[in-house]
Amino acid sequence: MSKKTSLFKLLALIAGLGLISGLLSTGLMAQEEVTEVVEAAVEAAPTPAEPDEDYLALVATYGATFDFFTISNLWTLIAAALVFLMHLGFATLESGLAQSKNTVNVLFKNVFIICMGLISYLLWGFNAMYPGDFNGFFAMGTPLTMADYGGTDFSYGGTGLCMTGWTDFIFQAMFAATAATIVSGAVAERVKLSSFMIFATLLVTFGYPVTGSWKWGGGWLDAMGFYDFAGSSLVHAFGGFAALACVILLGARKGKYLEGGKIKPILGHSMPLATIGVFLLFLGWFGFNGGSVLSAAPEAVSFVFVTTAIAAAAGGLAAIFVSWVVLKKPDLSMALNGILAGLVGITAGADSVTLYGSVFIGLIAGAIVVFSILFFDKIKIDDPVGAVSVHGICGIWGTVAVAIFQQEGGGFSFVTQLIGTLSIGAFAFIFSIIVFGIIKAVMGVRVSEEEEYEGLDIGEHGQEAYPDFQGATKG
Repeated sequence: MSKKTSLFKLLALIAGLGLISGLLSTGLMAQEEVTEVVEAAVEAAPTPAEPDEDYLALVATYGATFDFFTISNLWTLIAAALVFLMHLGFATLESGLAQSKNTVNVLFKNVFIICMGLISYLLWGFNAMYPGDFNGFFAMGTPLTMADYGGTDFSYGGTGLCMTGWTDFIFQAMFAATAATIVSGAVAERVKLSSFMIFATLLVTFGYPVTGSWKWGGGWLDAMGFYDFAGSSLVHAFGGFAALACVILLGARKGKYLEGGKIKPILGHSMPLATIGVFLLFLGWFGFNGGSVLSAAPEAVSFVFVTTAIAAAAGGLAAIFVSWVVLKKPDLSMALNGILAGLVGITAGADSVTLYGSVFIGLIAGAIVVFSILFFDKIKIDDPVGAVSVHGICGIWGTVAVAIFQQEGGGFSFVTQLIGTLSIGAFAFIFSIIVFGIIKAVMGVRVSEEEEYEGLDIGEHGQEAYPDFQGATKG
């Protein structure tokens, strides 16, 4: 009998004894029946299936190393699932901060983005972002194939990563759609659905892999020594500055900015939904940053969890008290954006800054986001969810903060970090201003004034999120 089989039978025996003890105590089983029941429980215990030949061969070759590989591969898959959960967080946050008459439209865009992002990354993006030997600036994408990434090859074809090729793909694919999701919130409540869908597809398919390859694909920024652990710039600043370009071309919502420089707040319809969204994003960020360790190395993963949580908490506190002083009232939306600002800020250096460096990164990000949101409102850049400030501005801050708060011996250059983050933001902005501008010229990017007033749920979808409460919720 194998050790594993013995263990299963022992566990079954313990469970059976517990049940028998309970039955005896209630007088439902006679003492003489105990032996018979115990024997039946042991015989019924499941015997674990024998591992397949591939597994046995890997264990024979690598020994305990393969156990670490297996655990690491599983952890990265779990992290990918947590990053997927972030898309639910974006959906609830954006819909909560939008007017009720636009809820279906916001949710529809988020559904489209994750579906489109996965397929486009499969057909083009992954092999464009991780091209191996190339010119350092741009590589053509190709569809993912079984020949390239199939099998259970230990260390993923000699890459040194503790995962299979499929795990690497699905983890990175979950990141890809985030850039378009960031843009979705910024252009909410007045963008034409078909125009946005075309732009989002082009951004994720062709724009995002270019800057991703500059660092994560071994391109020119990687050669310079630029560092972005999980994407403060490569994911968040990219999405933030793409959003800025789109908002500039799209214009503000009707009635947002009045004559004489006055600003009329357009309130979201559900702060509970927005709050749920932020906490879902907070949870998902443990996968976003923790999974970026790319293994289950205990110290590295646990340290990243701590810095991620601490920066988020510090960002929330900073935004709470700064907005309270500036606005004279404690503002929930600012507090929520402060948490996100701290998360974006720590993403570039979650594994490489000092413990208390993560506190300061979060505090400064939480303060920055308050003033940034107010600044963009002042210059009439209408961003309903604060995406440009949270992801764009705080993405830059988090990237340069790596050099300021790095651990001893880190060797990161402030100048290199600044060049890297500005280059990524500039590419995203220029790509978006050109592509969105072409779409605007060809088919238009904004709904009619009548449709905007009525709500995009009716105009674009012919359905409402809250049909039973039409009179109370119509924006």
